[in-house]
Amino acid sequence: MKNHSYDLEERTAIFGEAVIEFCLSLPANAVSAPIINQLVRAGTSIGANYCEADEAESKRDFRHKIAICRKEAKETKYWLRMIAKAAPSHKTTARALWRETKELHLIFCASIRTTDLNLRKERLGP
Repeated sequence: MKNHSYDLEERTAIFGEAVIEFCLSLPANAVSAPIINQLVRAGTSIGANYCEADEAESKRDFRHKIAICRKEAKETKYWLRMIAKAAPSHKTTARALWRETKELHLIFCASIRTTDLNLRKERLGP
């Protein structure tokens, strides 16, 4: 069993739960309902894809799955921006979630850069 002092799997799960709670609090109407649906899908898939990356079969597989996490985080930021417009009374919570999504996005970007560097080193050899 892994013992991480910094557990990104748990952080992304907590984030997904926060997105669900936030979306359950939103008023659903013709404009907000599709945005809520997209936000739940993107926001919860970050953690699901991170779980897959954590169990990757190779560095290339890891890089691919972390890239999906990055893409989902970027999409989540977009939907949070849209829901802040569609439900302005919930803007403060949307902004807090957006900030966490931005941090996750930056973590995934750094992870991709490191993985790419390691893959290049492997190709070039010692």
